[in-house]
Amino acid sequence: MRKIAMLNQKGGVGKTTSVVNIASALAADGAKVVVADFDPQSHLTIHLGVEPDSIEGGAYKLLTDSAEFDDCIVETRPNLFLLGANIDLVGAESELVSVVGREIIFREAIARSKHNFDYLIIDCPPSLGLLTLNALAAADEVIIPLQPHFLALQGMGKLLQTVSLVSRRINPALKVSGILLCMFDSRTSLSEEVKGNIDGFLASARQTDCPWSRAEVIPVFVRRNIKLAEAPSYGKTIFEYEPTCNGAEDYRLIAQFLQGKTPKTEKQTEPAETANPA
Repeated sequence: MRKIAMLNQKGGVGKTTSVVNIASALAADGAKVVVADFDPQSHLTIHLGVEPDSIEGGAYKLLTDSAEFDDCIVETRPNLFLLGANIDLVGAESELVSVVGREIIFREAIARSKHNFDYLIIDCPPSLGLLTLNALAAADEVIIPLQPHFLALQGMGKLLQTVSLVSRRINPALKVSGILLCMFDSRTSLSEEVKGNIDGFLASARQTDCPWSRAEVIPVFVRRNIKLAEAPSYGKTIFEYEPTCNGAEDYRLIAQFLQGKTPKTEKQTEPAETANPA
């Protein structure tokens, strides 16, 4: 199973939108996928059309009551399973403060699963606390979604420090595999400048042993797209809500890239739409 943590401490960068739609595209292509909602705001859960108050197990029970992973997930679409979240998850960090091995509870729960998943994608909370540590301890790789502006680059440095710390102390296998640019507008010089800066930074790490030495900017950008912002309010993926829009096309191509296929990105030069994804 390929285990991916979608990580950014800043909200509103397209993190949850990316988890939902990448997972949906992979599932539609025949992969067996589970997504984990580690954010007490429950945006991933809501995006998939599940009411947080209906979650009886989910991430909270798994972390605090030693519930089994397989008992806490629900199938929301063919091949697409959810470890849901609700507001109870807010209390998980304080309840686990005295628990030995609290950083690896999720990793150990996954190891006991009898499901044969191809992908686990974790929606990390917009903070760097115990919930995020559990996600990073369980993951093999990190994808960082970013908006193409310069303040985002400063935030990326803090994220990389966290990944490096977890890699040294908890999960030596953890690597940053990709930077996903969201709300990208190829018509502006700023987007291209930020991409160039990230490319240069990653290139400078190639000969080092840091966790991002093999990271790359994913060669498909998520364009500004109002349909991506509208879909969550209907509890739908972008493929259910507007399967022909730019957002659907972009996430199909990103899923192809993660599967090792070469995405054809000619359509990314089309004019971008005018609103931000959620």
